Amino acid sequence: MLNAFPSIDRYIFRLVIFPMLGVFALAASLLMLDKMLRLFDFVAVEGGPIDVVFKMLGALIPEYASLAIPLGLLLGILLAFRKLATSSELDTMRAVGLSYWRLLRVPYAITLVLVAINIALVFYIQPISRYYYEQMEYDLRSGALGASIKVGEFTTLADRMALRIEESEDEGRRLIGIFARVANPKGQVLSISAREGSFLATSDDPNTIILRLSEGTIVQDTGSETPRVLSFSRHDLPIDLPAIEEFRARGDAEREYILPELLRIGWSDNEEEVKRDASQASFHFRLVEVVMMMLMPLLAVSLAIPPKRSTSALGVFVSIVMVVAYHKINQYAEDIAALGRIDPIIALWGPFALFAALILWMYYRVAHVPGGQAIGALETFAAKLGKLFRKLFGRRKPHKLRGAEPDLQAAPAE
Repeated sequence: MLNAFPSIDRYIFRLVIFPMLGVFALAASLLMLDKMLRLFDFVAVEGGPIDVVFKMLGALIPEYASLAIPLGLLLGILLAFRKLATSSELDTMRAVGLSYWRLLRVPYAITLVLVAINIALVFYIQPISRYYYEQMEYDLRSGALGASIKVGEFTTLADRMALRIEESEDEGRRLIGIFARVANPKGQVLSISAREGSFLATSDDPNTIILRLSEGTIVQDTGSETPRVLSFSRHDLPIDLPAIEEFRARGDAEREYILPELLRIGWSDNEEEVKRDASQASFHFRLVEVVMMMLMPLLAVSLAIPPKRSTSALGVFVSIVMVVAYHKINQYAEDIAALGRIDPIIALWGPFALFAALILWMYYRVAHVPGGQAIGALETFAAKLGKLFRKLFGRRKPHKLRGAEPDLQAAPAE
């Protein structure tokens, strides 16, 4: 029988890995899709280039991955053991002496690998990528990424020029119907209209661009009753770009600190108390989220096995609710601990202890109590509720009365 264990391990590995990767990809895609739609609206309003959307989404991948990895791990193991249970393979394995702990050898090997990946994500990669995302958002708002002038609206540049463009063609390279109103330091005002134009960069000053105008008129207000009117076939109008402040240094928020910085700030007597509390809360929040992954295999097995002669998928729903609810509790506890209202150890490790005790009790019921169910009461309630709904809303079959069948007699022979 020992020679069969490696093949069993490979079999369990295949059962776990494919659903896990599928759930991970689905969860990450749903999170990114929702964010992508909002980013497209934001970039369109700010007038930035479209490719910055995908750069910002790339910066958010580590954050979404740290959320999708535990969920994928949980559902991958749960769906694998549920398949074993519903096909009676689990009963066969248990009958030949394989314990649940032995069957969890491969899932725990996968868990250790994912824990290492998640540690790298939440303590090192995610803080830096989050800062990179904030920097791109700032550059987009400030115009450093080449925000365009909105067509059909007046745009103020450098507080002394108002510019309006009727149409834009060839991806902004050709501008049609241009009106500009420029005020110089002497108080004179120039009103310029042109049939078309284009922006050109200058090699001398990166903070100045040239608006080359074609076929237009300049009306100069000289202060007298009669303004000065000039016509031109081509005119270069220099435009001073607004000054853009440099983005802040990394570390304005605690979630942008990597692990050594969190430890240095959170337990340093030279830092402000508010900053120490926030750093400690962020450190414990990240740590408790990673440690909880070690209990995911036990939770998955506890919720994977339906009652006998049942194919109920209630455990899948309950597992998602429990993990999401626990994550939200941790987020709330981190916010409270960051304000200094409660010690981070109590705020974050207290719910962890309660959740871990619940998982261990559920696993004990399934693994060591004959016929035990972790959510037996919920399964019974769901079964009764399902029967009630089928009785109330199910299609009723027509009732046949005994003896009502037609009496078919053979036709008389000729």
